[in-house]
Amino acid sequence: MTSVSGSLLQPGLALAPVSPRALQLIQTLVQMNTVSHRSNLALIHFVQDELKKLGVASRITTNADKTKANLFATLGEGRSAGIILSGHTDTVPWDGQDWTLDPLSATIADGKLYGRGSCDMKGFIGMALAHAEDFLNSAAPFAVHLALSYDEEVGCMGVKELIADLKDAGIAPLACIVGEPTSMVPATAHKGVYRYKCCVRGKEAHSSLTPQSVNAIEMAARVIGKVRDMAEGFEASEPRYQGFDVPFSTASVGQFHGGIADNVVPRDAEFRYEFRNLPTADAFLMQKEVLAYAERAQVAMKNIAPEAGFSFETICEVPAFLGSAGDAVTQLAQRLAGEERTTLVAFGTEAGLFKSAGIPTVVCGPGSIHQAHQPDEFVSLEQLARCQAFMRGLAATRTLA
Repeated sequence: MTSVSGSLLQPGLALAPVSPRALQLIQTLVQMNTVSHRSNLALIHFVQDELKKLGVASRITTNADKTKANLFATLGEGRSAGIILSGHTDTVPWDGQDWTLDPLSATIADGKLYGRGSCDMKGFIGMALAHAEDFLNSAAPFAVHLALSYDEEVGCMGVKELIADLKDAGIAPLACIVGEPTSMVPATAHKGVYRYKCCVRGKEAHSSLTPQSVNAIEMAARVIGKVRDMAEGFEASEPRYQGFDVPFSTASVGQFHGGIADNVVPRDAEFRYEFRNLPTADAFLMQKEVLAYAERAQVAMKNIAPEAGFSFETICEVPAFLGSAGDAVTQLAQRLAGEERTTLVAFGTEAGLFKSAGIPTVVCGPGSIHQAHQPDEFVSLEQLARCQAFMRGLAATRTLA
């Protein structure tokens, strides 16, 4: 994809109100409970049925127990290649949050559409689905692909299966637009998210006999200290990547469990930690450094108890994303959104996985990340109107050069 000509949303021009059809679809999606620990099949089957009404078939890929699914559909079959509109169907939970309305109500009030997932990112998905017929009838030389995934919120699990299926099927899209909430400003980079679990096995004993034991909590603390030292090193000396809220890589420990009583040297401990690496930094090297430290530390543990030591498990590996303001898909998104600028985002998305698969990618969608994952999550109708104009402009695009 070299360059794209598309409709430009002129800054300052009045936006058309969001269509009743689009609002209805978005509300329907928000009213479906697709928190990541639940199935998303009801939503996937709903979208599949809506596309069937237009004569569009869907490719479905599932998780191992077939309780969750991805959907991939081509609007404009037979055209040489297509542009993906990508969205994840799962949401984060709302347990313990102080909501003033039902998180599944999809209430419209004060120029906002409220509900879990309204911003992140069912507003974008519903708007794309609302324009499916426009994409089918478009005179554009490219198709539009709709790609919906499961379990993005717990580590971008589903999209990996979706991308593998596209590769197996020989489908090579021109580009991808990931519709995460960027306030409709195209984003060209984000950090990676790499999370790991460390389990520590020690040797228990009465606390009066500590020399005969291996304290799992204390040994865990040494590795945690290593993670903290690395974090301080990133802040002190890593080359800055200007544009990010935090312009260096970070490391942090998010959970810790261990111990059964004050007078029992703990046999077991467990903690979880993450790296959020700049696109220019290597998270695998960071993890390798932690593993090497733990390998050295467990020598003394095994001298007391051969069964003692550390074990590590990968929770998720979401690669950083690095596009460019010069990419054709970025320039297309700017024109369709009526934006001269681009931005960087602090949160992780599926964009890095699409880019790693050789698909030029940009992140651009309605709503602000400041509303995502929050009580009374919402997307403004103004943002949805901008997204609607974006979709209509994409359908009206005529030439690829």
